[in-house]
Amino acid sequence: MDDLELGSTKLMTIQRVNGQMNASISDLLSVEEPLEIRIVYGMETARLQKNISVTMRTPGNDFELAIGFLFTEGIISSYGDVKNVYHTDMKCISQKQNIVVVELMEGFVPKLMQADRNFYTTSSCGVCGKGSVESIRTVTSFHKIDRPKVKVSADILYQLPDKLREAQGNFSATGGIHASGLFNSKGELIELREDVGRHNALDKLIGGIMMGNLLPLEQHIFLLSGRASFELIQKAAMAGGSIVAAIGAPSSLAVDLANEFDITLIGFLKEDRFNIYNAGERIAIPTTVESSFKSNSLRY
Repeated sequence: MDDLELGSTKLMTIQRVNGQMNASISDLLSVEEPLEIRIVYGMETARLQKNISVTMRTPGNDFELAIGFLFTEGIISSYGDVKNVYHTDMKCISQKQNIVVVELMEGFVPKLMQADRNFYTTSSCGVCGKGSVESIRTVTSFHKIDRPKVKVSADILYQLPDKLREAQGNFSATGGIHASGLFNSKGELIELREDVGRHNALDKLIGGIMMGNLLPLEQHIFLLSGRASFELIQKAAMAGGSIVAAIGAPSSLAVDLANEFDITLIGFLKEDRFNIYNAGERIAIPTTVESSFKSNSLRY
């Protein structure tokens, strides 16, 4: 369905300064464009249209982004709620791909109270403009499922950052884009999505998984290229995730939410080390314990 997409990178001429030397060179930048998400819902004889959000994103996988966003925000509960999704045409041809319309099934009632937010969000924060902290905490249908006894070895986790980087085509080209990857318990990459926004990358990933009817993801590992914030743990929880690993640091609220949803949360994942912030029983770790510990956790 997502066959009309803008380029995700843009070639520009820049000035590079190195010591006392300077030169004009070509450089690739990650594209950032606004995406407006609209829904159409209601009975067949009385269809309504509502603007849900505008987010700054990297063009590409727009349908996955829209569907993943609606799901992780709690507005829809499954891909079965979606009848159709498409880009809407505008008089300005250059912007016709910056609006996605998600048409919901006749009679389905979207949970619009979950969208109590300002109309504009940014690529760096997925919860800007939320009406209250309570409205952030969406309810997942997978909250009460029996968590599997999945066990992942530390050696597998050590391999994941390199695998993520190797699969990040846009990051290799621009150095300015986030990624969310989904791995199985053997460390095999299942899916990866990139975006200038951390939350957009994860919404694209979850949206694609939803469209393949592969939820919940309790047997898999989410890997985030940056830090683990509250909204990213929320999105993983909505998808039924059991393990979330991040290259960067988690926030305190992310740890609290991971504890609430029994999610194993790993931060500062490198090729030879990581920190476990919650539910470490899913990780098979070495039994050797250092005789002394520094007061601060590992920082990299």
